[in-house]
Amino acid sequence: MIPRIDSSIEGPQWKKILSDSLDTPEKLADYLEFSAETRLSLLSISGKLAQFPLRVPKPYADRMAKGDLNDPLLRQVLPDARELSSSTGYSTDPLEEKNANLIPGLLHKYKSRALLILNGSCPVHCRYCFRRNFPYKDNRNAANDWSNAIRYIASDSAINEVILSGGDPLTYPDKYLRSLTDQLTVLPNIKRIRIHTRFPVVIPERVDQGLLRWLTEVQTRKIMVLHINHPNELDHNLSKALLDLKETDTLLLNQAVLLKGINDSAKVQANLCESLFDAGVLPYYLHLPDKVTGTAHFDLDESAAKAVIHDMRARLPGFLVPRLAREIPGKPSKTIIS
Repeated sequence: MIPRIDSSIEGPQWKKILSDSLDTPEKLADYLEFSAETRLSLLSISGKLAQFPLRVPKPYADRMAKGDLNDPLLRQVLPDARELSSSTGYSTDPLEEKNANLIPGLLHKYKSRALLILNGSCPVHCRYCFRRNFPYKDNRNAANDWSNAIRYIASDSAINEVILSGGDPLTYPDKYLRSLTDQLTVLPNIKRIRIHTRFPVVIPERVDQGLLRWLTEVQTRKIMVLHINHPNELDHNLSKALLDLKETDTLLLNQAVLLKGINDSAKVQANLCESLFDAGVLPYYLHLPDKVTGTAHFDLDESAAKAVIHDMRARLPGFLVPRLAREIPGKPSKTIIS
C-alpha cells in the first residue's frame, strides 16, 4: 500500500507544491474542467481503488489539455475501471521482489547492485506502477537508520553500485539524502550512486539549491535515471531543471515505459528522445510494462513493441535509440528485446 503524504508539511517550495496536489476526484475534475458525467464516473472508480489513490501535482496537471480524457499525461495517472480486472499472467509482485528483499529497505536482485527503498511515497501515482502493492510498512528504517543495509553492502565486495529508489527517493529530505550518501561513499567497494526518480518530472521545483548542493558534494560518480514517458512532459520548467542537474556532474539517463495508447508510436518516442537530448538527458531503456495486477490495459505485445523500436531506428541516430527491455524475475540482468 502506498503511504499518504502529510498535507501539513512546511519548508521548501517543492514541499508546499506537493502538499497542494490534486488528491481527490473532485479536485482533479475541477482543475481539468471535466464534464459532470466524467466527474461522477471518476468518483465511483476512485472509491474502489482507495488503496492506490489518485495523486497528481498541479505542475504536472498544468501540462494536460483541460477536459481531454485522452490526454497522454492524464491517462498515465487517471484511475481506470480496468484496474479492477484480473488478467492471466499478472500478479501483485510480478518481479518477485520479495525474494530479493533480504533485509528491511534493501533489494539485492543483481550481483553488483543493491537497491535501497528509501520510502513508499511518490509525488504522483502512475497507474502502471509495478510497486503499487509493495510491503512498504515492512521496509521502513526507523529514524533514518540504514546501518543494517550499509553493513550488508559493505560485506559484499561484488556490490559496487547502490540504487536509491522507493517510492521516490527524492521525497526524502535533502539532509537525509546527504547523510545516507555520506555513509555509502566511504565504503571502498562503492563506485557509483544511482537515483531513480520521477519527482523532477512532475514537480520541477524539487530541483532547488539544496538538492543541487547535495548532488554536487556527493563524493563518487552519480547517475540519475529519470522516468519521462512522453514529450509533452518536457516543458520549459522541467528542461531548465534537467540542465541544472547536469551542471552537478550527474549523468542523466531516461527510462521510459512503453504504454499502449499513450506513447506506443515511433513518432512520439522519437520526439521524446530528441527532446531528452536537448535537455541533457540520454535515452537509456524503453521498458515493456511489468505485469502487475490491474495494469493489463497498458500492455502491448512484444511484436508491436519491436515494430516501434524498428521504426525509431529509422528516425534517430543510434545513440538516441533506447534499449527495448523487459525485467524477468530471476534473470541476472534486464532482458534486452532485439
